[in-house]
Amino acid sequence: MNLLLPLKTRRDFLRTTGAVAACFTSAGAFAEALTRTPSGTEGPYYPNHLPLDTDNDLIVINNALTPAVGEVGYVSGRVLDAGGKPVRNALVEIWQCDAHGVYLHTGDTSNRSRQDKQFQGFGRFSTGSTGEYLFRTIKPVPYSPRTPHIHFKIRRGGQELITTQLYIQGHPGNEKDPIWRELKTKQDRDAVTVGFKPMPGAKAGEWAAYFDLVLGVTPEA
Repeated sequence: MNLLLPLKTRRDFLRTTGAVAACFTSAGAFAEALTRTPSGTEGPYYPNHLPLDTDNDLIVINNALTPAVGEVGYVSGRVLDAGGKPVRNALVEIWQCDAHGVYLHTGDTSNRSRQDKQFQGFGRFSTGSTGEYLFRTIKPVPYSPRTPHIHFKIRRGGQELITTQLYIQGHPGNEKDPIWRELKTKQDRDAVTVGFKPMPGAKAGEWAAYFDLVLGVTPEA
């Protein structure tokens, strides 16, 4: 059951960002193998009208007093080129449905009356020299016929580098999901299916997921 999240201010979020990013950097530093991230369909619901707020905190829109409904947490990782080097100035975009399964798109008419107007639904983050990104969002939820997922798109300059989807490790809906099942190998599925784990010491039960995106190309300078 999804509950109304306790309000965390922008200042709280920015304070948390440093600690979470440091934790994620350590987690990703010891990866045994570099696996290219497989592409995935964009799907029909990339926002056709971007929200006024497109930052990396999808829980609170601008300075609203009411946060989104859902299980709050953090998705972070790095954007790496084909040789494993961090990609600077990559624009990471994510989008996902709200806790009721509704996307920020006028074409998604499912449960439209239940849309959570407090959920931003879309966010952007520009990477620095380490290639790192970080978002605060809700844990993705299933809707027919899809298993929970978060959409990702990476751009740099005029290049669109990759579009893919992130899945929850161990979720029972994965095996039935038509998009997840299109991934040809276990290695490909493992590359986009990660643990959503409770953050140690989190007072509000926040979770964290770490997801490196490894490009199949080296972006142009």
